[in-house]
Formats: sequence, C-alpha cells, structure tokens
Amino acid sequence: MTQPLLFTPLPIRGLTLKNRVVVAPMHQYSAIKGFATDWHIMNAGRYAAGGAGLVIVESTKIERRGCGTVGDLGLWDDAFVSQLARIVDLLHQCGAAAGIQLGHSGRKSRCQRPWEGGRPLDRNSKEGAAVEDWDAWELVAPSALAAGEGSPVPRALTRAEIGALIESWGKAAARAGAAGFDVVEIHGAHGYLMHQFLSPLANQRSDEYGGSQTNRMRFAREVVECVRAIWPKEKPLFLRLSAEDDAGWGPAQSVELAKLVKPLGVDVIDCSSGGILDRPPAGAVKPTYGYQVPYADQIRRQAGTMTMAVGLIVHADQAERILQQGRADLIALAREMLYNPNWAMDAAQKLGLDPDFALVPPPYQYWLARRAATVPEVLPSTFATRPAVHTSKRTDSQ
Repeated sequence: MTQPLLFTPLPIRGLTLKNRVVVAPMHQYSAIKGFATDWHIMNAGRYAAGGAGLVIVESTKIERRGCGTVGDLGLWDDAFVSQLARIVDLLHQCGAAAGIQLGHSGRKSRCQRPWEGGRPLDRNSKEGAAVEDWDAWELVAPSALAAGEGSPVPRALTRAEIGALIESWGKAAARAGAAGFDVVEIHGAHGYLMHQFLSPLANQRSDEYGGSQTNRMRFAREVVECVRAIWPKEKPLFLRLSAEDDAGWGPAQSVELAKLVKPLGVDVIDCSSGGILDRPPAGAVKPTYGYQVPYADQIRRQAGTMTMAVGLIVHADQAERILQQGRADLIALAREMLYNPNWAMDAAQKLGLDPDFALVPPPYQYWLARRAATVPEVLPSTFATRPAVHTSKRTDSQ
C-alpha cells in the first residue's frame, strides 16, 4: 500500500521528523518552584517511547510573573536548564524530536491548579501563604483589565517592561537551545499574555502596542523577531494561536498574523482556539471530532504556511484523512495521548505499517514483534473488544 502521510518523514529546516504525529504541549502543573521533576521525565518519555515524531513540553514560563500556578515550569534562569536537558536526552534516546513551548500567563497568572478549583489564589489562603515570593508574582497585562468576573485586575505593563519581556522570550529560547531542544513553540493562544496583546477585548492600550490590529500584532511580531534572532537558523520555530476566540480575534486575523510572521522565520502555525473569555468559544462548547481542523486548513491555504491541526483528533484514519486532504501538515494530539501514550505505534499498526515495530525502542520492539510473529491471530486491545463469555444461569438443583 502507499505510505500513509502520517508516517512519511517531514523535513522542517534542518530537522526531519520521523513522522507527522506530534504530542501537543499539556500543562502538568507539577513543577517545583519552576523545576521539572521526575513526573515530567516520565510523562514526556512515554510518548516518545510510543512512537511520536515530536513531543512538545508544556508551556514553560519566560519569567516568574508569567507562572499560571505554583506548578508551572520555568526557564527564566540558567538553573532550570539541566533538568530539562534530561527530558531532551530521553526523548532523543527514544527516537523523538524534542520541542518546548515558551509562554507567559499575563493576567491569568497566580491561580490554583485546575483540580484545586482553578480560581485566583488568595494570599491569605493555605496555598497563598505557602508562596514565598508573592510580591514578585505580580499580575501584569497589556491593560488593567481582569480576565473575568471575580479575577483580580492586573497592572498594565509599561513600555520599558514590554521591551524587557520580549528580551526574556529570547533569553528563554537560548536556554532551550542549551538544553538541546529541537523545536521552540511560542505560545500566543488560550488567553495568555501574547493573546492578550492580540485581543481588542483585552488590549486597550493607546500606544504603539494597542489600538489598530497592526499595533496589537506588534508584540507578537517583536517576540518572533527576538526569538528567531537567537534560535538557531537550522531549528524550526512554531507559533500557537487561538485562531478563533469569539472575542474579536478570528481566522481572518490569524491569517494576517501568519502572513506577517512567516517571513520573520515562523515555520508552523499551531491552530487552537479560545481563552480570552471565561467560557469556551462556540465551536468548543460541545466539540466534534476535529473541530479545530478548519482553522489549520484556512490558515494553510490563505497564508501559504505550514500548519498543525489539533483538537479531538482521535483515530488513525481521521488523522490520515486530514493530511491527505491537504488541510494540515502535522497532527497534534493531547488528551488522546494521555489515554493512549502509544497512539503513534497503534496508528501505524492500524494503517498497515511497521510489522516489525521499528517505530518504538528495542525493548518494546523485541517483545511486540515476537508476539506478532508467534500468535498473529491475537488482536491488540485497541483493535477489538474480546467477545463476552456467556454462561448459563445457575439453577437450584446445581
């Protein structure tokens, strides 16, 4: 059969991904004072061992104020590099490329972890009292506008602070390079700081960073320029956008930004949605399979750039169809990877590829290939449900 596009290598600058399966960045909220832990090593490593071509480590903050929770990863200091380098080494050992997302939460900083309620932290609460640098963990944003009802009002950034933040993105990218990452993704989505600058709802500045769409895109453009000047030319740069936020920023605006940043060195637009409002966008209230794929499709066609589709992409044939139809260049999975970290290996089998399990590391490859050769009639658990065993009802005479 023809090689499925999902498992066709993809060159981007000097990097060639072994397949088009990407693990999207997913907050784990499990860092300790910004440092990665064994949890992060385990979490990233299992996706790489499962055959994914690129694993992107969760949003890692470029300065202390940018942390959304006490569990956010940090990269605002050289001290963070060595632990992240351990993750990179493991990903490479398993055959995957290593990516990291660099972000800043802006006015959505200083909150509880989601499973603790997700509300703004109270300084007088048990969790707040445990924060040693409360005053340094300040909420800042383009404008002094709260993220939602009940959220604290951030302080509007000064012009000088904006310049310093842009430089912090570049310094974090340099540290990502020191850790050995192959890909950097700039986080410009989900209502976080860069998205706040883009949004006419969150950004009501009257200087060169606010007002017109061109001005509101200035921060994103300057961050891209700063990061690209530092990030090696042979390494890819991604940008994640909320292509639709139902609050004044939509696909048309995303296309214009994609056109702007492509010649500045952005290779892939990662197409997500939502985050400015304290409710999901209309299309995500009750999402359907691949509900965000149209954004990747539109931006790819109209901006002439590579895109990555994400959002309820669950099945191998679904992912392959998106690529075959030319709607995206990469397929990113998040929660489905949590459910099945071996999704890439499983997808290859379902598409009739990799009979020798060469996609996964030798310890997996040996045992799985041996089973397939010895008992080929046995289907893996993800292929079919074992028929129910029916027994007759017990009678009084038994």
